[in-house]
Amino acid sequence: MSLFDLLGSRRQSAHGAAPLFLPREVQTDARSAGHRREIDGLRAIAVLAVVFYHFRLPGFGGGFVGVDIFFVISGFLIGGILWRELCEQGTISLKMFYVRRILRIAPAYVAMAAATSLVGYIVLLPFEFREFGKYLIASVAYLSNVQFFRDAGYFDAAAESKILLHTWSLSLEEQFYILLPLLMLLLRRRRALLVAALGVVFTVSLVLCVLVTPLAHVATFYLLPFRLWELLAGVLLAMFVHRVGEDRKRSPAISWVGLALLCGAIVFGTAGPGFPGAQALVPVGGAVLIILGGRGDNVVNRMLSSPPAVFFGLISYSLYLWHWPVLTLLQYYLDAPIAGPFQVTVLFAALVALSWLSFRFIERPFRQMRFRRPPAIFAGVAVSSVILLAAGAGAYLRDGMAERFAPSIRMHIDASADFLQDWSRCYVPASGALEGVEVCPIGPEKAPTFVVWGDSHVRAFKEGLARLADEKDRAGLIIWRAGCPPLFDIRKEESAATRSQDEDCTRANDRIRKGLVQLNGVDKLLLIGRWAYYAEGSGVGRDVANTIRLMSNEGEPAGNAGQHAIFEQTVLATVDELTRRFDVFVLQQVPEVSLYDSREVARMLAHSGRDAQADAATRFTVSKSDLTRRTAPSERPFQTLAAENRITWLPSWERLCTADRCSVLHNGRSYYFDNNHITNSAAIDLRHMFDPVMDDAGQVAMQTRTR
Repeated sequence: MSLFDLLGSRRQSAHGAAPLFLPREVQTDARSAGHRREIDGLRAIAVLAVVFYHFRLPGFGGGFVGVDIFFVISGFLIGGILWRELCEQGTISLKMFYVRRILRIAPAYVAMAAATSLVGYIVLLPFEFREFGKYLIASVAYLSNVQFFRDAGYFDAAAESKILLHTWSLSLEEQFYILLPLLMLLLRRRRALLVAALGVVFTVSLVLCVLVTPLAHVATFYLLPFRLWELLAGVLLAMFVHRVGEDRKRSPAISWVGLALLCGAIVFGTAGPGFPGAQALVPVGGAVLIILGGRGDNVVNRMLSSPPAVFFGLISYSLYLWHWPVLTLLQYYLDAPIAGPFQVTVLFAALVALSWLSFRFIERPFRQMRFRRPPAIFAGVAVSSVILLAAGAGAYLRDGMAERFAPSIRMHIDASADFLQDWSRCYVPASGALEGVEVCPIGPEKAPTFVVWGDSHVRAFKEGLARLADEKDRAGLIIWRAGCPPLFDIRKEESAATRSQDEDCTRANDRIRKGLVQLNGVDKLLLIGRWAYYAEGSGVGRDVANTIRLMSNEGEPAGNAGQHAIFEQTVLATVDELTRRFDVFVLQQVPEVSLYDSREVARMLAHSGRDAQADAATRFTVSKSDLTRRTAPSERPFQTLAAENRITWLPSWERLCTADRCSVLHNGRSYYFDNNHITNSAAIDLRHMFDPVMDDAGQVAMQTRTR
């Protein structure tokens, strides 16, 4: 049930007693009958790889594979226990299995979750504390991996803000240990079939992981079906060792090759779209070989059984549990990364001390309880779960308890939470003009007369568009896709998107192109987009690392000049085609206030001990001259079309800018969520920019002529 089964397997150690310099409690565990100290060493490699990766230490670029190593260890130890019990007794006691798992896993987790909730209440801002509450609920329900998968999208927060991110692996493993014992019980009288079934599941899961990772690496990273094979590698190894005999001598080369694979994966592993996929075979294979050769007396096993390795192996569960929330909360409060040899050394030493205390006073006492009454243990974990669920629900349902902060900070806090909309009317037609394209009706329930098509900026304006449609009694359709320019005959490669998402953009635009001309009664089309992003090929300020590369169907652009050219050509061609069927309106992109983010500014102002006010104020505005230089190439084709009366250009700056500067602050509120998306409140305030789209034809013609 745990990533770190600290009791190990019930086998006789091949390496003698534990060295005496270890803490007495650790000596006791290391000397326990059947304890395999070399597996503790393997745990040490895994947990230190993960911790050093999170510390961004050189040489640990692939340290995240420590989780894959833990999956193999867990499958071997716990799967082995279940398999031996099945072979020796002919059945498995689910009640006692889960009692053991609860006693070994729940106490330290509950302590970590409770402490993190308390610190989070003190230091986290409402939008972050609200998200923390959601993730706390998910982790208690063993669904962290599913929740993080669902949230890994366009507006996903950085990993450093997800205090419980590390619980994804624990949840995934809990899901596995719900299924595995049940399958073993179901096939307990047909063990050959059980082994074959596990082998088939292993193969299918591995193949899916390798094939799907290039298309949807977030899914293969977080979800159980694509990670089953790693845990089953350990389970099948345990079955094999049980059959052939665990004391059988094996060549030291097995251990050396295993160690080489682990070191290679930790040093050279690459995070991102290529992982897990075939890349995960390296750490998984290394862990399997280390365990397989672990009974032999060789140099590798002696290193893994050394006192430091045993020590870190025994505290590995607590170290894994505590290191991430301590690191993220500390960096959050300091508003700076932990860096430099001194800071890293001090923090690592503190984490080791905290983990040992957790092991000594929380893990070990519960694991060694003499009286294990299942009803009392199940009642205890139920009460603890209810308390944590109530804490998470309180944080989530009360929107992070914003009343904890002053009004000057609440301005930005409110903006950070003012970005979610109700999309319950959206649907994907199974047939018709826009078959397969998600459409979202706004206005009264009747046939649409206009369409709004664009990217995430459409989402930002949705509440204003919907309010105005109701007021004007005009029905319309919204079609939007984040990071996808509303243009024809174009392909894109975006750093914030997967290859499949990029391809989906092209396919969706092709379907929209064919479907728009078939919409009866629709005569107006509004285009909304972050035009400068597409023309320049990157974000600006705080999101400058986000890049997008546009390509036409005829060829690829060369350099930045090529990006400008292909954007302009595609805009002109798309509008030329659309104006044959519709009155086309284009919204001027709202000003990008390059350094602003409501979450970051609220955090700066909330945390005491820093001269944050002046620094935060510099993020509220952008000069109009800088903005003009940024947007000129993207606005050029639209201004040409507007001058020729082929489109209606809807200006946005006049409501958000003075003569020389544009600001996020208006009417005592922040109008921006981040540096380029406005809030729902702002969208409602600015909704009359879209009057020409929803007025009758005569009014529109008059407005067009006067522009």
